[in-house]
Amino acid sequence: MKLLLISNSTMAGETYLGWPQEYIKNFLKNEVKRVIFIPYAGVNLAEEGVKTSWDIYEKRVAAVYKNLGYELKSIHNFADPIKAIKEAEAIAVGGGNTYYLVKEMHETGVMDAIREKVLEGIPYMGWSAGANVACPSLKTTNDMPIVEPKSFNCLNIIPFQINPHYLDAHPEGHGGETREQRINEFLTINRNIYVVGLREACLLQVDGNKLELKGKHPMRIFKYGNKAVEMPVGADLQFLMNSPKLNYI
Repeated sequence: MKLLLISNSTMAGETYLGWPQEYIKNFLKNEVKRVIFIPYAGVNLAEEGVKTSWDIYEKRVAAVYKNLGYELKSIHNFADPIKAIKEAEAIAVGGGNTYYLVKEMHETGVMDAIREKVLEGIPYMGWSAGANVACPSLKTTNDMPIVEPKSFNCLNIIPFQINPHYLDAHPEGHGGETREQRINEFLTINRNIYVVGLREACLLQVDGNKLELKGKHPMRIFKYGNKAVEMPVGADLQFLMNSPKLNYI
């Protein structure tokens, strides 16, 4: 497998997909000319003269990829989405609302089609919700369930869960749970899986069975019954890829 699982698309004060562009270029190299984009997580995008959020999303992401030397087209503009996935050279899945993304991926049939292609070895990139959907389930998303997918099951191409945009902060005066507390709730019910708290400006790259953290910060790893640990860039993460593969959680 060839995966690039990015925590976030944009840092404050930067252009869209600014910080991960170098990683995307190095990931795709010159082996790919065309990328199929999955825009389904985009919900509240608006632009004058453009019909739908997905058209706007395609336009925004295509401009970035064009500057990198790649042609990008959104899956919603293909008459046969399954055929488009089967013929894809590479796949990119954008961020937004994970529930809406998973709902559309199941209903269009591209969830299974993408999984099959990724296991065959075509490059897969996803940021935020697009990274979360590479996991066995969407259950470690931060998003509000604005729709109900037929299943929480996702691509299941990695054997652990990602919590994108992971934050350590607990704002003063805030009475709700911290991110760590919410992850520990998940682990109390789902005890046989790791959760990776992937901070912003960070990504995970998978090449075959090799897993590497890249970016500016360490990541935080959670497992039921164990104290959460920090794993820096360059640390040996092979235990995550070697953890038991779950059918679903």
